[in-house]
Parts: sequence; C-alpha cells; structure tokens
Amino acid sequence: MSHISPDPEPERTTGLEPGGGVPPGETPPAESSLPEAGPRETHNPPEGWSRAPLAAIIVLVVLVAAFFLAYALVLIL
Repeated sequence: MSHISPDPEPERTTGLEPGGGVPPGETPPAESSLPEAGPRETHNPPEGWSRAPLAAIIVLVVLVAAFFLAYALVLIL
C-alpha cells in the first residue's frame, strides 16, 4: 500500500513561487457573508430547557444533597 502525501508538490503546483509563496491574484476570493450559509432552521428553536428535564435535574440534585446531609448527620451522631 503506497502512501500519498496530502501536501502539494511545489515544483508541479501552479501558482507557487520558488520557496512556496503565492503571488498576488492567485488566491481565491473571500467567502460571502454568513446569512447565506444555509437554510434557516425553525424546527429547533433555542427557547431554553423544557420543564420535564429541568424538573428531573432539580429533583436529582435535591436527592443527592439530602443523601449527603443525612450521611453527615450519621457521622456526627
């Protein structure tokens, strides 16, 4: 299996000066602005967390805090 280098060969690549520099006018034009980057996504609006996952996280945090509080009280007594 032969290995093909992704780097261009300077002696066979057009538009390169000796030493690997690129002369003015050989570079591609700049990209257009971002509003034309793709279609507008309306199916996933960033409205925030829904109530069920947020409630589940809060309940889990309260249970873990209660466990550690009870564990600390058992250690003290």
